[in-house]
Amino acid sequence: MSFLSFPAISPHRPVSSGASFRPRSSSPRLFKSCVKCSYAEAPIDIVADIKSERVVVLGGNGFVGSAICKAAITNGIEVVSVSRSGRPNFQDSWLDQVTWVTGDVFYLNWDEVLLGATSVVSTIGGFGNEEQMKRINGEANVIAVNAAKDFGIPKFVLISVHDYNLPPFVLSTGYFTGKRNAEAELLSKYPNSGAVLRPGFIYGKRKVNGFEIPLDLVGEPLDKIYGAAERFIRPLRSLPASDLLLAPPVNVDDLALAVINAVKDDDFFGIFTIEQIKEAAAKMRAFTY
Repeated sequence: MSFLSFPAISPHRPVSSGASFRPRSSSPRLFKSCVKCSYAEAPIDIVADIKSERVVVLGGNGFVGSAICKAAITNGIEVVSVSRSGRPNFQDSWLDQVTWVTGDVFYLNWDEVLLGATSVVSTIGGFGNEEQMKRINGEANVIAVNAAKDFGIPKFVLISVHDYNLPPFVLSTGYFTGKRNAEAELLSKYPNSGAVLRPGFIYGKRKVNGFEIPLDLVGEPLDKIYGAAERFIRPLRSLPASDLLLAPPVNVDDLALAVINAVKDDDFFGIFTIEQIKEAAAKMRAFTY
């Protein structure tokens, strides 16, 4: 996931910083049924634990995607992960609760992948030459959005990237053109239920080929420094490209919780900034614990 972004171009209004984030119950819904037994004088109440949501995470074995899968499982959501390499190569207890699908979004059998899904979350993105960046950041996500819409999936969440106040000639490159097209397509097809999350630098413990990269050793101290100096930093963000240095980092677990908020809350839609992502995560965490 890149830590660069671009301005929103959707005609739909972004969610304001005063938006209400109202997480619904983070526990699976419980349904009671009454069963009559021939040897019992009174009915027996049986409580069935039925998950109320099923989310398909595109790129679910990556740094951000795996955090989202884990947060979803923790919050009682059934998870299907789709990625070109399938199941991650590390071990953790929650991995066995995810359905891991190996596939490429350009060649997926969407009818099978989306069966029973209530939402789709895309973490797809990357770098390369101009055409590659347009394809992976733009075309892949556009295909996913349209497939979900055609199948009747009610909610779509896109992990995008922060707007760094970059000049127009940078924003016209394949990376940003692709991202811009994906955001516009999502907000066009899902004007009242699509969510675009725009984090900056994402930190946490990233696992790559069996090795752990402790991005939190850099990101966590920076996050605290930016938080403490926010009122001094904010006026400087009007300077071109200033956010390359001044945008606060985002904890990958906070980003994942904000996604869970988007999946569970029908009022969570539009474009969400770094501050709004953190606000949603804090409200979700407070509600859960």
